[in-house]
Amino acid sequence: MTLKAPELLLPAGSLDKMRAAYDFGADAIYAGQPRYSLRARNNEFRLEQIGQGIQEAHARGKKFFVTSNLIAHNDKVRTYIRDITPVMEIKPFSFIMADPGLMMMVKEKWPEAEIHLSVQANTTNYATVKFWQKAGVSRIILSRELSIDEIEKIRQECPDMEIEVFVHGALCIAYSGRCLLSGYFNRRDPNQGTCTNACRWEYKTHDAAVDPNTGEAMAQSMENGFDFAKAREDADSQFSTCGNGERHPKADQVYLLEEMGRPGENMPIMEDEHGTYIMNSKDLRAVEHVERLVKIGVDSLKIEGRTKSLYYVARTAQVYRRAIDDAVAGRPFNPNLITELEGLANRGYTGGLMERRPSQDYQNYETGHSLLHRSHFVGEVRGFENGLAEIETKNRFQVGDTLEIIHPQGNRQVKLEKMFNMEGQPVEVAQGNPIRVRIPLEGPVEGALIARLL
Repeated sequence: MTLKAPELLLPAGSLDKMRAAYDFGADAIYAGQPRYSLRARNNEFRLEQIGQGIQEAHARGKKFFVTSNLIAHNDKVRTYIRDITPVMEIKPFSFIMADPGLMMMVKEKWPEAEIHLSVQANTTNYATVKFWQKAGVSRIILSRELSIDEIEKIRQECPDMEIEVFVHGALCIAYSGRCLLSGYFNRRDPNQGTCTNACRWEYKTHDAAVDPNTGEAMAQSMENGFDFAKAREDADSQFSTCGNGERHPKADQVYLLEEMGRPGENMPIMEDEHGTYIMNSKDLRAVEHVERLVKIGVDSLKIEGRTKSLYYVARTAQVYRRAIDDAVAGRPFNPNLITELEGLANRGYTGGLMERRPSQDYQNYETGHSLLHRSHFVGEVRGFENGLAEIETKNRFQVGDTLEIIHPQGNRQVKLEKMFNMEGQPVEVAQGNPIRVRIPLEGPVEGALIARLL
């Protein structure tokens, strides 16, 4: 049986990131529409850039999707058709949308418009897929909360509907990203594109008691601190973390979370037999599941991260491109792809809800920030002359470091033996951005990214 290669869909917060995604293997990119996407910040796309991006996509034989996926309030409903009309006139390949009212308005004015249903619509079953198909939607981006078995069932029940699945990136606290914390803390509504990523701040926990009169949680100070590793070891040795075994007695208590920058603002959390899944998810990584998703017949594999760096876009595109090509060709999964993804900043990786595991395997309780494991992005090649590549530095590196040259034609490692400033004088250290240095390089270098191996 000949397997169909799914589309590889990458995020782009700028034209440079769009080009990197295409160069390193993406078939399509998605970019946010100003004012109407969930990435209003860290988004360099305006009408002019969207037009240029669509033009370049056509020239490359690629696709450009415009994300218009906020849950609109009345003031944005009022202006939506006015603001989307010039975007529609430059003919994007499709719109990614979540709000049914906005979708209705688009279809009434432009019946031929292609709409992809955003993950924010939380499609979790095949009946809902059929509903949206009747409404004129051409593709469904399935909820992040589905297992692979559930995805396969939807594919079987809806064989003529395009299906898209997230395979890499952040997993939001709330159901498919509808987070309330950002609005609560900072008056920035994530559904309006202004999320402050409150789920990734550093928090500490307090024991809590329940007020017998009001039922509200009351803070209690922890007398002797808290050793996470010891507590987990004790719990794992005596009680069940999931399943039908005896639960730890503290699992049924109410606790409070306190963000370090807001002492005294305590938020109650609770737990059931499935574990605690609040504000601490590891990053999704499903590269090891690409083969099965290809066999199921998923039409598009999507990577999250419009606010991520150009380096992140290039590396994820490169890795998942190889995974797709291997799966279609019948080659076994290459575990080195997992190692390569460790080179990106991450909070630890999980298969998310695609496969069911004990709760602690899903969660990153020890760190609330990203970690760099294997490599560090240090520069971009901006020119090449007389055997020397001109590097625009992003982070510090020095003579003696082992560098990885990341290029669409293939990656390679080199030992940095010498380096020069722009006046041709030898230097030992390239400080972080923004300076330029020259280093000797062989092979294809145009458009390459430079990483320092740790």
